[in-house]
Order: sequence, then structure tokens, then C-alpha cells
Amino acid sequence: MTHEQILADLKAKKYNSTYFLAGEETFYIDLICDYIEKNVLNEADKGFNQTVLYGRDVEIGALISAAKQFPMMSENTVIIVKEAQDLKKIEELKSYVEQPLDSTLLVLCYRGKKLDKRKALYKSLQKKGLYFESNKLYENKIPDWIKAYLRTKDYSIGNKSAAMLTEFLGNDLSKIAGELNKLCILAPKGSEITEQLIEDNIGISKDYNNFELQNAVMNKDVLKANRIIKYFEANSKNNPIVVTLSVLYNLFSKVLIYHGLSDKNPQSVAKSLGVNPYFVKDYQKAAQTYNLKNSVKALDVLRQADMKSKGYNNPSTSHGDLLKEVIYKLCY
Repeated sequence: MTHEQILADLKAKKYNSTYFLAGEETFYIDLICDYIEKNVLNEADKGFNQTVLYGRDVEIGALISAAKQFPMMSENTVIIVKEAQDLKKIEELKSYVEQPLDSTLLVLCYRGKKLDKRKALYKSLQKKGLYFESNKLYENKIPDWIKAYLRTKDYSIGNKSAAMLTEFLGNDLSKIAGELNKLCILAPKGSEITEQLIEDNIGISKDYNNFELQNAVMNKDVLKANRIIKYFEANSKNNPIVVTLSVLYNLFSKVLIYHGLSDKNPQSVAKSLGVNPYFVKDYQKAAQTYNLKNSVKALDVLRQADMKSKGYNNPSTSHGDLLKEVIYKLCY
């Protein structure tokens, strides 16, 4: 089941006996758990019938005993185990999953890990409980996720702004949602989350960032590229060279893939490159600027720069000077 289906059932009061919420993307684990914690029982019933435990502090035997207790003056008991990945002998939970108490909602938040699908507990959850696995989104999916998240809150965001946030925040949905919630507080309902709002409140410069550096390299705009690198030198803590080199390597990897495509239709290109269709024109232009031979050469330049940035055969060149050298070799 998807997180949307699980939440829809919860809102309709269609409950499962066991919710095993696992996976590397903790955002949806927390979303489902928080809904159950706040909404299944009313405030009067929570005192006697809702318990929050932590995996490191509870043994399986005690957990099963608690789950088998009938509710007091309520239809349901809710038992939430946070950090369930710390539970020892978790496979012993199988016996309860197969014969649960219908009035109990047992929720296990197995953060950052997955169950071994070859083992009995997973198979029992598939038959008798609910096993939800939340996987990390690839970074190319994050801009669309940002747009969708803001739509649920009655806000909009442009492609460039969404790309800026992705480049700065990565693919940690909880972190991204936290920053978006801050921006929503500052902007009027129904408005657009702009580049200026992002720059003023999150600390991402709308003019000096890896997204703009990539555009400068695509267009061989050496002056703009060097201005951005100078800014990176002055703000090195927020602009580590490893991220910049990774962004540029990703750019030329995609340009190389583009050269090898037989179908240059924008939708096909977007799918092959794993990018938003809005940005296809940028890669088309970059491919015109950098032919196949130059794209291969660019990847080699970036690979060597990465090694030098880590100290290999480079006793003294600063990261700023190393980036200037990279821009020179890429653009000339």
C-alpha cells in the first residue's frame, strides 16, 4: 500500500492490527505514525489506551503482552514503538502478528532499515498485518515532490526555485518539508515560493549556486562561472567542492547520454536523462556546445579534479584555484 492509501483508510477508520513502517525514507514513516498518534484515539482515551515505547527500552515479550491488553472504556488500544529497528529478537513478533488482538493498533517505526523478506515475520505481515516500505526518492524526482507538497498547502513554486532547493537540500524529505513549512509561514496563502524568498530565508543565493554555475558552464560563460567560484571561495562551508564537482560530473554524464540517444523527442530525452522535461532544452543546448569528444574530455577533467581535491598528487592547490582550473579546461 502507498502512504496515501494507508492515510485514507485511517481517516475512514479502517484499521489494521499491525502497522510495520520500514525503510530509508523516514518522512512517510513519521507521517503515518503521527497521524495514528494524534487521531485514532480522542484525548480522553489516550491516557489509558495509548502507549509510546522505544525499541531500545522494550523487550518483545513485554511488547506482545501490552498488545494483548484490552482497551479501557474505548474501542481501541494504540501502541507505538518508535526506533523499532533497535528491538532485539524482532522475529519473535511473528506469533502476535498471526494472532493479534483486533482492538489493538500496534505501530512499529523501523526507521532507516528494511525487514529481511526471506524471513517469517515479513511473510506474516504480508498475510495478517500491514508492511509499508518507504524508499528514498532519487534526486531527479525531488523538484516534482516539492511542487506536489506545496500544492497541498495551496502554494506554488517555479522549476528553477525547486531545482535550487533540491541542489541545496538533497533528497532528505523531512529536511525539505521543514524548510518548505518555514517558507509557507512567511508567504501569503496561494502565493508562489520565489527565488528571493528562498535566498532571504534559507541562505541559498539565487545568483551564486551550483545550479547557476552549471548554466554558466553549459553556455561557456567564463566570467559568470568565475564570479560564482569566487563566491564559493568566500563561503566554502556552504559550498563544498565535492558537491560542485558532483553537479558538473552529473551534467556531462547526461550530455554524454544525450549524444547517444537515437530519439531526441523531449519527453523521451527527459525519461532517459531522468530530468524534468522543463530542463531538456538546457541539455540540448549543452550538447550543441560540447560535442561527444569534448563531453568525454570534460568527464576526465572532473575526475582528475576530484582526485586532486582529495589530496592526490596535489600538495598545495586550494579548492578555489582548482575550480578555476576546471572552468578554464571545460570552457576552452
